[in-house]
Amino acid sequence: MTVATHNQRIVNQFTRWAKPFSELSIHSEADAMSRTLRACALTPDADVLDVACGPGILACAQAPHARAVTGIDITPAMIEQARARQAAAGLENVAWRIGDATALPFESGGFDRVTTRYSFHHMPDPAVTLAEMARVCRSGGRIVVIDATPSPETQAAYDAMEQLRDPSHTNALTLEQLRELGREAGLRELVVDGYRLEAELSTLADTADMTVLAAMFDADIASGQDRIGVGARRTHAGVQFYFPVSIVAWERLDGAR
Repeated sequence: MTVATHNQRIVNQFTRWAKPFSELSIHSEADAMSRTLRACALTPDADVLDVACGPGILACAQAPHARAVTGIDITPAMIEQARARQAAAGLENVAWRIGDATALPFESGGFDRVTTRYSFHHMPDPAVTLAEMARVCRSGGRIVVIDATPSPETQAAYDAMEQLRDPSHTNALTLEQLRELGREAGLRELVVDGYRLEAELSTLADTADMTVLAAMFDADIASGQDRIGVGARRTHAGVQFYFPVSIVAWERLDGAR
């Protein structure tokens, strides 16, 4: 599959999901956001770029703590949701761009903080995105990536589940693979943190996908082995599980690639 074809798959998926995605309460969960903002270590004079910003949840959460925030996403429908969120919050220091995370339309060294959340598992080559994030971050600035990181033992099963649930999923990195990307990019690791993001399966997949997904989760629950690595269980509300999310923050050093 070409990069252009995959990008179109992302746009198609998130055009359909833009509004429901923006309204999912798990994306604004308080502890997850608190941990994320702590890793960002924002200052009142910081210029922030949020890459693959989706409906602007993280960008808008950062805005009260920074001088200016720019959000960029490849899906126009997501940017529409982001603008609506900004307007509802009355934020004046946020701007939005439509663009590709692998070719950011910004000058080198223009931002003090460069963040991305829940995006790397959509990237055919997340190292390219991280390199672009490092390029537009000033020396001494901070780069923060938040994404699901399955264990090495569950990675294959986790990816199979996600590819059924979301056709724009490529693969989820393990925590060590994510950290290695930072080392290869010449970044200095500052923070490693994480959390479990609790979810309900019925809210996160199209009805057409649910039969196969439910069968996969039922088999995993029956096995008692947690082969997908998401702690799946059946409750009165349906199938509950969690995303194993990691936060990694790096400092961009002089001479970083």
